[in-house]
Amino acid sequence: MRPGATAGSPSTRGRIDKRQAILEAAFVIFAREGYAQASVDAIAAEAGVAKPTIYNHLGGKENLFLHAMTATAERTTARSLAVVSRLAVDAADLHTAFADVGEALLSCYCSEESWALRRLLHAEIVRFPGLFDAIGASGPNQVGEAFADRLARLALAGRLRLTDPVEAAEQFLALITGPVASRSALGTRPLGDAQLRRVAEAASTTFLRAFTAAPVGLPVSD
Repeated sequence: MRPGATAGSPSTRGRIDKRQAILEAAFVIFAREGYAQASVDAIAAEAGVAKPTIYNHLGGKENLFLHAMTATAERTTARSLAVVSRLAVDAADLHTAFADVGEALLSCYCSEESWALRRLLHAEIVRFPGLFDAIGASGPNQVGEAFADRLARLALAGRLRLTDPVEAAEQFLALITGPVASRSALGTRPLGDAQLRRVAEAASTTFLRAFTAAPVGLPVSD
C-alpha cells in the first residue's frame, strides 16, 4: 500500500477496482484467444488501461493468466456456494429440495463463464500443471466440501443414511454434471431449462434411492 493510503480509502479502492477490471478483461481475452494467442496489449485495451498498468498490478502474462483463472473460479464458486446453502435439513420434501438445488447448481455450472473456465483449464493444463489444484482449491473443492457438510447434517437428523458425506457429495455432483457435460459438448451446445430440470430430477431420484431409508417423497415409476 502506498504511504498515506489506508484500507478502504479511495486510492486503495481504486487500485482494487482496477485490478479486478484487469483480471476480468484478461479472462475474456484468454477465453476467446487461448493463452498462446492472447496478448497483454489486447487485455489492456479490453480493460481500458495502459499496458504498464497491467505489469504494475500483476506482472507478466503468465502471472496474469494464473490470477485471472483463480479469480474467475472464486467468482463462480461463490454463486454455487450460495446455492448449496439452500439445502435445508428441515426441507419438507427431500426429492424436491435436492432437485431444486441440483437445477440451480447446473445453472451455475452451465454459465458461459464456467464453461470457458473449464475449457481453458483443459487446454492449458500441460503448460500449467499446477493449475488444476489451484482451480480446485478456488472452486470445485469448496463446493464439494460445502455440499458434504449439508449431507452430514441431513444424516445426523436421520434423513439420510450414509457413512461418507464427502464421497456421497462427489456422487451427487457427478450425477448432475456428467450428463450435461456430454450433452452440451462442453458447453458448445446450449441446453434449455427443461433439460437441466430433467437431469436434476433424475439425479435426485437416483441419489435418494441410494441414501434414504425409505423412498418417501420419491417419484414412483409406472
